[in-house]
Amino acid sequence: MAKNKLNKNWLHDHINDPYVKLAQKEGYRARAAYKLKEIDESEKLIKPGQVIVDLGSTPGSWSQYARKKLSGQEGGGISGTIIGLDMLPMDPVADVQFILGDFRDARPLRELHAILAGRKADLVLSDMAPNLSGIPTADAARMEHLIDLAIEFSQLHMKPSGALLVKCFKDMGFSQVVEKFRAEFKTVKQVKPKASRDKSSEIFLLGRGLKNPGVKIHAEDDESTLDI
Repeated sequence: MAKNKLNKNWLHDHINDPYVKLAQKEGYRARAAYKLKEIDESEKLIKPGQVIVDLGSTPGSWSQYARKKLSGQEGGGISGTIIGLDMLPMDPVADVQFILGDFRDARPLRELHAILAGRKADLVLSDMAPNLSGIPTADAARMEHLIDLAIEFSQLHMKPSGALLVKCFKDMGFSQVVEKFRAEFKTVKQVKPKASRDKSSEIFLLGRGLKNPGVKIHAEDDESTLDI
């Protein structure tokens, strides 16, 4: 009974959410586009000519926004490169090159390297979040692991002067994540866009300038314990 009430309350809030309505009006696949839009307008992240990698890109709203910033005209080409990666399928976004698979695996990495053709990313975006178990310590560990992977990906595939933007949650090992960012990036900023719901602990971390480019932060990853 309580679960049904919770679902009804969520549905009511979702339907009446101004960002949901705006996303429908402007053709974005999710309201998350406006989180990136706010951060980008504040931090001046996305510029024509960049190589941008969108980790966990499905359903594609962040890629849609990045594409709009690199062009302006639907189907008219872009100044730059956008690569989306996800373990879930994503409907095509014009001018966005999508790779289906886990970016830790050999085949997706080969596809990524082929698209990059020796280049490094200017900007890495990660809106990834784990499947939640409801067990706080386990969920915090899963979230932290995803952020570790995003940092490691950036160290290997991003320019030393590049930027990494990741989603975090303040109730999921946030202080440890901030410390990791401070250890790996020259400047670190916490950002809570207005489009992020007030009742949510969601917050974004922006790291600029790698301290240790090309260095993996893990000797190895145990993938068997995670359901990402």
